[in-house]
Amino acid sequence: MGDRPYVLLSCAMSVDGYIDDAAPERLRLSSAADFDRVDAVRASCDAILVGAGTVRADDPKLLIRSQARRERRASRGLPPDLTKVTLTWSGDLDPGARFFTTGESPKLVYAPSGTAAELAGRLDGLGEVVDAGEPLELAAVLADLSARGVRRLMVEGGGAVHTLFLTSGVVDELQLVVAPFFVGDPSAPRFVRSGVFPQSPERPMRLAEITRIGDLALLRYLAGSERG
Repeated sequence: MGDRPYVLLSCAMSVDGYIDDAAPERLRLSSAADFDRVDAVRASCDAILVGAGTVRADDPKLLIRSQARRERRASRGLPPDLTKVTLTWSGDLDPGARFFTTGESPKLVYAPSGTAAELAGRLDGLGEVVDAGEPLELAAVLADLSARGVRRLMVEGGGAVHTLFLTSGVVDELQLVVAPFFVGDPSAPRFVRSGVFPQSPERPMRLAEITRIGDLALLRYLAGSERG
């Protein structure tokens, strides 16, 4: 795969493209069956990436839930859990977040040069802070992950990270789950933000699979990369 991993972007959204509402509680867009499917996809990857905003808002563990899948990974000589990765521009990360306090696999934090040193001192060994340039360069992040042996990277959000990866043209596969309802709140976060995307009417993604999961629809797209 050259100097970057295969990138699989995973997201659940409402019919009108929202990934949450504006309420304090997290909006449930998926189902138990789909959570299990996502867990299986996680187990097929080497690392999982979310933005610092998702770490702050959702406090995710980013672990593989199924013990059987963890054991199968271990039997293949792989760590039971994925390497956790986050991107931060401001360095605003809580050392007590479950991103850092759960799981035994490495935790990698990519930050701009002006933020990295202070953040490394504040995290105090809970995760490895990597200087990703000034400003932060996604190509440097992906090259560093590849050098660490990451061959498949799962990206789980949020909207700013989805937009960054898609507009940068580095997404090989998009797994998009559509929930059967609307949110309709312009203050709520959406799947992507404004941007210039390489996938366009002239260069569309290829729909590789449609799967019904109860009343949810899973759309699996190959995003047009010649490498994918």
